[in-house]
Amino acid sequence: MGERVTPRGIALPGNRWDLLDGRRPDAAPTVSVVVAHYEQPEQLARCLAALGGQDHPRDRLEVIVADDGSTEPPRVPEGVRLVRQADEGFRLAAARNLGASHATGDVLVFLDADTVPEPGFIRELTRMPGLAPDVVVVGRRRHADLTGAAVVADIRPVVAGRELPEPAWLTDAYRRSRNLLEADDRSYRHTIGAVLACSRIIFDATGGFDESFRSYGGEDWEWTYRAWLKGALLAHVPQAVAWHDGPDAGARDEHDRARRNAEAVLLADLIPVPGSRPHGRPTDRVDVAVTAPPGASEGAAFVSVDSVLAAVPGSEWVDAAALAEARGRLDRVRVHVEIVRPVRVDRILGDLVDSIARDGLGVVTVRADDGTVLLRIRSSRAAAREERWGRDDLFPRASERVDEVRLLVGEPDVAAYLGGWG
Repeated sequence: MGERVTPRGIALPGNRWDLLDGRRPDAAPTVSVVVAHYEQPEQLARCLAALGGQDHPRDRLEVIVADDGSTEPPRVPEGVRLVRQADEGFRLAAARNLGASHATGDVLVFLDADTVPEPGFIRELTRMPGLAPDVVVVGRRRHADLTGAAVVADIRPVVAGRELPEPAWLTDAYRRSRNLLEADDRSYRHTIGAVLACSRIIFDATGGFDESFRSYGGEDWEWTYRAWLKGALLAHVPQAVAWHDGPDAGARDEHDRARRNAEAVLLADLIPVPGSRPHGRPTDRVDVAVTAPPGASEGAAFVSVDSVLAAVPGSEWVDAAALAEARGRLDRVRVHVEIVRPVRVDRILGDLVDSIARDGLGVVTVRADDGTVLLRIRSSRAAAREERWGRDDLFPRASERVDEVRLLVGEPDVAAYLGGWG
């Protein structure tokens, strides 16, 4: 295993991207723009012309068109790279990954071919990832009817009189969250893959977009949730404006409930956080993982694990070694309840688990009267960021004394705990 390399840039606490207000990188970051395209030659021409008109330094900006198997290869200007994949259906996630695999920039920007950025888009969108590589930024996607619009470097004069409504649910969410400064475990729903930027560090930490998505929608939300668990901060930058050709998909598909339901069902299995996961059905992924006390007897381990599972809604018992690998069903564990010493729990601990997200805590420690540590409730997001930076001060910690969490002394009577056999 190689030595951990601390990333360059600023390590931020919590979701405090506002600590970057008024700051810009000493040198503009190297940026790779990945433009996803399929059979949209006129729209692509407008997008690429606008990228050619960005006020970001030309020698620190590369543009890559990732084509999802168009019948004819799209035409791109000199200096723009074209990468293609076979036409095997709707594979936007795979196209974005393909483009990213060819990118050389420290910051990646994802655009769709039917989205035209204003001249300051790249500069505004990449400022925070260029300063602090943990920040994932979503720009402001506005809407206009660009049918027959000119191919120009500055789209702003062209859209006058062509504007279409912005989705109210999204603008309301940005207002309530103060542009995602007050983000939580479900704020992934407020990112848009067509106007998204992140550092190469965060993108590589997630492993890229999930290529099992083979229809419109959801791949950006699922990716953002995994980025969040890898320690990302989420920010909306309304100054980074790009114009989408046509109305919001929700407006176009107002009556297409079946498609939206299919997306919600898929995400329910992949994003197991409360409010996204099913109410009763099990999910493909574990949200809250519980590990047994090391070295405990079979009976003590049984009572400890069973009583904690009963006290923490939505939790599952997992093997500690498997959890450390974080693969398969365990690749998006949000909270780890580590049973440090054998215990019996006689109350619901949901409030302690909820405090991880509600209060932005890194660790909640449950202690006995004498200070003995009984449980550690850890945030995976906090652990990922602190491990990346080699620090333990980026998220606050709390210590609790809970009367109904009792140390097990000696061998418990499992039959009595279960209710007896008589």
